[in-house]
Amino acid sequence: MTLRRTRACSASGLVLAVCTVIAWQNATAAQNCDAAATPGVNWQDCDKKLLVLKGQDLGGANLFGVDFTSTDLRNSNLLAANFEKATLVRASLADSTARGARFDKIEAYRTDFSRMDAQGAAFASAEVQRSNFQDANLTNVDFTKAELGRAQFHDANISGSRFSFANLARADFRGVTFTAPVDFDRAFLFLTRIEGLDLSNSTGLSQWQLNIACGDARTELPSGLTRPEDWPCPFQQE
Repeated sequence: MTLRRTRACSASGLVLAVCTVIAWQNATAAQNCDAAATPGVNWQDCDKKLLVLKGQDLGGANLFGVDFTSTDLRNSNLLAANFEKATLVRASLADSTARGARFDKIEAYRTDFSRMDAQGAAFASAEVQRSNFQDANLTNVDFTKAELGRAQFHDANISGSRFSFANLARADFRGVTFTAPVDFDRAFLFLTRIEGLDLSNSTGLSQWQLNIACGDARTELPSGLTRPEDWPCPFQQE
């Protein structure tokens, strides 16, 4: 509430009553948890776990802080939806459209994002360990400071994506494609699978990152960096 509105609300009992009603309406609107799944719906902080919401249209929806644990959101329209701080543990968003969606600071352990179209989406500071991004369109996605340990990126398109400061320990990038530079600035690449990748145009890579990663003779590196002598890693990922 602005200072002007605060002063107006203190001017008289009638105005104060009106302001109280407006405040109550705004509060109930933010907690409209029984509303149907429709474009722009406001489910902020609602409990939506263990539901089947496959094929729903949640374009532009406010899903801030929603608990979607083990919920089925496959084949849904999530265009520009706001999932910030939502819980998506073991949920499935496979085959959904999520271009421009915000997944900042989500908790999404073992979540299925496979084949999702997430161009321009944001996963900044998200916790998405062991999640599945196989065959997803992750063009220009922001994974800055994301926790991506053991995440799977097989055959995903990561063109122009940013993994700066991300934890990519044991993540698997084998088979990914990218036609625009990918930013790995200060990302943690401990045992990250980069076999067969042409990283020559990627940005932010340094020798210490490569020394702890898992590449092979086919891995192409930016100018000035060299392949460690102990590539490839002598074991298979779990």
